[in-house]
Amino acid sequence: AYERKCRYFARKSNSVVVSVGYRLAPEHPFPTQFEDCLTATIHFMRTAQDYGVDPSRIIICGDSSGGTLTAAVAQALVNRRDLPKLRAQILIYPFLQGVDFDLPSYQQNERIPILLKKRTITLGLKYLNKDLSVMKAVFKGSYVPEDLQLKYQKWVSPDYIPHEFKRGYKPSTKQPFSEEIYRVLKPLFDPVFSPLLAEDSVIAQLPETFLLTCELDVLRDDGLLYKKRLEDHGIKVTWCHLEEGFHGTV
Repeated sequence: AYERKCRYFARKSNSVVVSVGYRLAPEHPFPTQFEDCLTATIHFMRTAQDYGVDPSRIIICGDSSGGTLTAAVAQALVNRRDLPKLRAQILIYPFLQGVDFDLPSYQQNERIPILLKKRTITLGLKYLNKDLSVMKAVFKGSYVPEDLQLKYQKWVSPDYIPHEFKRGYKPSTKQPFSEEIYRVLKPLFDPVFSPLLAEDSVIAQLPETFLLTCELDVLRDDGLLYKKRLEDHGIKVTWCHLEEGFHGTV
């Protein structure tokens, strides 16, 4: 699926393109995929000149769950002093948080192909090797303890979505918290799974970013919220929004 895309990018941008064939879930559960991408990125950064690449001009890129992995790898590299700094990251309609599956874009686009709301949650649970019996609890949000709700609402809240994207949005009623479900779903809060939940000290060191969002995509608001966080820390963001775009449009 990506061979032609990668060749296109290489040809059009006159760049060396490395496509990481990371191992897939559920056979290789989380965080294998992140570890494979990080290992490949570090190896390439150390050997870039062998490929005729300037180590100061390396950009990492991914779409959808690949955008998640791209964001997580960029975050993992911010404190590395033994490697060159990334020149930039390209995030194409990335999944960035597992705290709120009821943001305006999830409400508006929950039945829009190809990434229906239910499918998004199903894929996330399978990725984490979790039983789908917890699906209802994820829909209700009963897995987020109050202290984490308070912490994360600084970064994940409909309040930070621009007004023009909130048409028809209805705030959901809070469901009673379940300690048992929280223990099962704790990996949802890992910044490797949910890069939007990284601490400010990490976000502030990220490279320049290109971010693509699509109007008809449940993940649209993840991108909008990440854009805000990056810009709040002075990170330059080039944002492209496709009014008629949908998930998988690339």
